[in-house]
Amino acid sequence: MFRITRKEEIFFDMFVATAESTCKAAGLLEEMLNNYVDVEKKVNAIEKVENDCDKLVHGILEQLNKSFITPIDREDIYLIAKEIDNITDAIESTAHRFLMFNVKKVTPEALTMAKYITAGCNELKLLLMELRTMKTSKVLAKKIVEVNRIEDMGDTVFRKAITDLFKNEKNAVEIIVWKEIYEYLENTLDALEDVADIIEGVVTKHA
Repeated sequence: MFRITRKEEIFFDMFVATAESTCKAAGLLEEMLNNYVDVEKKVNAIEKVENDCDKLVHGILEQLNKSFITPIDREDIYLIAKEIDNITDAIESTAHRFLMFNVKKVTPEALTMAKYITAGCNELKLLLMELRTMKTSKVLAKKIVEVNRIEDMGDTVFRKAITDLFKNEKNAVEIIVWKEIYEYLENTLDALEDVADIIEGVVTKHA
């Protein structure tokens, strides 16, 4: 049995650094929707963070390619890195929809879902910080549950938003626009849950 050294544990640090970038993007999206001015400038700021996140993910994959020993299964490292990247990609794609569709006013439902994304990202970061001590951590399982709970709350808001949209909105263009934006927000929350589910599988393997 190989002993994992500090050198191999670098993956845990890299996961956290990438999650911090994702949290930054989520915070910028929420701030944009809360203070809906200078939208193009704010979207560009989110895009820059997404590019930074891409570099961090590439760094993880490069480290994976040259590492003989890894602290968890190689495929799990790959999946976690790519799924964190998917979250940031989804945040950027969501932000761009507001600019592309020339949205003039943010709905309460969109703002609520953005708040959930920020909350979910923060929980995911804490979850990844605990991954290194998965066998002894007292809070890791709770963090997984919390990410899933946030995603469930997002589902509830999403379903109500879509229902209300088709029930009350008479403008077909507005229906198309907001249906897509809500779906992108929901996809972002789904991506958060995907990472938590992968980590839950890792914890089970190493129990």
